[in-house]
This record gives sequence, structure tokens and C-alpha cells, in this order.
Amino acid sequence: MKKLNIGLFGFGNVGHGLYDVLKRINSTNVSIKRICVRHTDKERGVKAEFTTDPEEIFADEDINLIVEVIDDADAAYDIVKRALKNRIPVVSGNKKMLGHHLPELIDLQEQYNTALLYDASACGSIPVIRNLEEYYDNDLLCSVKGILNGSSNFILSKIFNENMGYKEALKLAQDLGFAESNPTLDIDGWDSLFKLIIVTVHAFGVYVAPDEIFTYGISTMNDADIRFAKEKDRRIKLVAHVEKFDDRLIMCVIPQLISRNKYIYSVEDEFNGVVIKGLFYDKQFMFGRGAGGHPTGSAVLSDITACSYNYRYEYKKLNDSVLPKYTTDHIFRVYFRYKTAEQRNLLNFLKIREQYSSEEYNYIVGDVSVANLKAHQEELRTADCFVAAYPFD
Repeated sequence: MKKLNIGLFGFGNVGHGLYDVLKRINSTNVSIKRICVRHTDKERGVKAEFTTDPEEIFADEDINLIVEVIDDADAAYDIVKRALKNRIPVVSGNKKMLGHHLPELIDLQEQYNTALLYDASACGSIPVIRNLEEYYDNDLLCSVKGILNGSSNFILSKIFNENMGYKEALKLAQDLGFAESNPTLDIDGWDSLFKLIIVTVHAFGVYVAPDEIFTYGISTMNDADIRFAKEKDRRIKLVAHVEKFDDRLIMCVIPQLISRNKYIYSVEDEFNGVVIKGLFYDKQFMFGRGAGGHPTGSAVLSDITACSYNYRYEYKKLNDSVLPKYTTDHIFRVYFRYKTAEQRNLLNFLKIREQYSSEEYNYIVGDVSVANLKAHQEELRTADCFVAAYPFD
């Protein structure tokens, strides 16, 4: 096990969490040599060497591992790319950057024979990426689905368990540091999307670009939708979903009306829950904290420890001779709440199973294609309406 001297980029919630975890375990094999931040005059309450100049990290010959935990995807991309080209192993927690650039970064790892690890980028403390990479065979794996965003799940838990209003629950999540002042990344599904893209690469060996995947969150949900879910004895959860059907692969992020018999029904607060389904082993469930500095910091430490043993993702599934093809040709039963006739016609229902109309509240339960949902994604986001998948079981 080699000694690691870390050049750390970012000292926010996760960076500080990593620092605390390292201090707690008192490791002699891992130390943070230097930390690059935007401003050095901020009081952080720790004894460390801070800089605002990335060159001081890349020029330091003692630093043999780069760790980036910043929230700027473009800057994270530059850091990771430069580290790989300099043949310095790198750990990243930036799921947005990885979701957009993973194929290029995989090629750079091969070209420069240097490792990039990012288990911490998806599902916080749950080691889902390494498990999919090492354990679950592509031919036997059927689906991966679950709650990949702790912030939105915290909000929904408060709504369904404590009868909070949506705005009140969002404010509490912001006050506790689970959601940003601009919560769009979490509540509109983008954070879950980027994690889903990363998970899919390791589960099925297929990369799909973000703009090709139907992504829809909970920002337009209202009290009527919550009441409908409760009347049906279900809960609304924001679910990321990838599933293989023979030679086809579907992916989406969408709120779902979850019944009591599902594992993720009881996943509460900032926790994540991932259900992995196989052809012969049925379902397996992974559960853990998906948000917070210390849980994510410990996941970063797991990546760091793996680097000390020269671990690398092998991406074996990317080289399978026959890979499933991504498609939006799939049918979901959905609940769709709308206000106007124009909104009513946004979705082309193949079959209507239930409907209700009044001056204040209109909804349809019926079958629509993922392609139809994707075609009207932007209108669904901005209109006074809400759509959620409504599984039969």
C-alpha cells in the first residue's frame, strides 16, 4: 500500500467531510498536502495549506493523487483531464461532469494508463459503481432503479410523513444543507440523471448522452398530486430507472407512485436506495445515506484507498460483443394532472384507464410512450401540470 499525498480541489461540504474523516481515522498512509479553493481568506477552522492557484498543486512533485470535489462541472473537467494527461491518478465526485464527458475520460485513462475513480459521484455512501463493475454480469442483469438523490427524497419524506407543504419541505432541506439555494439540479431530476448515466455505463456497458434521456422532477408537483397518491395508498418518489428488455435498453428519471410492497417505499429523508434485479437472482437492495459531507467524504476515502492499491475500473462491459441499444420505444402507465385542454393534448394516450375532471382539478391515468414524454419534456416542466409513472404493482 503506497503513501498518498493528496492535492485537494474544493473544501465545501464534501471536502470538509473528507478532511474530518481522515482526521478521525488518523491515517498514516493518506494525507492532504494542499487544498485549492476560490478564496483563502475564509475562516475554515482547520490547519491546512490552502491556495487559490491550481498550478501549485500540479507543480508539487510530492502530490501523487488529485481529488476534486468542486461544484463547477467545467472546472472539474479541466482538473480531471489535466491530471490524467499528467499521469496523476484522480478521484472525482462531480457527477454532472462525468455524465457529459465519461466516454472521453475513459479513453484518456486508457491512453495515459492512469486511473480515474468516482464511486463517490453516485449514491453517496452506497458502493454501487464498484459492485456493478465487479460483481453483476451484463448478461444476467435486468435493471437498476431507485432513489439516487437524497435532497429530493428528503423533501418528499417530509411531505408524506409529516404533512409538510412542498415549499416548507424545500426550505427545510435548504436550511439543513441538503438542497442548494437554487435547488433545480436536485428537484428537477438532473442530479439523478447524471448518476443514472454513470451507473448505466457500469451496469450495461452503454453510454447515453444526457439530452437523449427523459428527465422530469418534482418542481411542478402540488397538493392535489400528493392527495391522489395518498388516496391510492402510495408515495411519490423521484426514481432513476434503467432496464434491459432483450436487446433494448430504456432509461429515464421520473417521479413514480410507489406502492407499499416496494423496497424504496420506505427509503426516507436523505437516504438513497438502489434495487438491482437479475435474471436468476431476482432483486437485491442497497441502502445508505446519499447526501451529507461525512457520508460522501467516506465514499471519497474509499476511492482514495482503492487508488493506494492501484485499483482501476476495467470497463469490461463496454467491450461486450453485443450491447443493448438505447430506445424510448417503451410504454408507461402514468398519472397526468393538467389544467387546460392544450395541456391535456400534450400527451398522446394510447389507452385511458381512469380520468377525472372538475373546475379545479383534472387528471388522466393512462398509457403513454417514453418517446412521447421525451418529445414534450420542456412543456411538461414549465406548464401547470404534473406527470408521474404509475406502476401496476
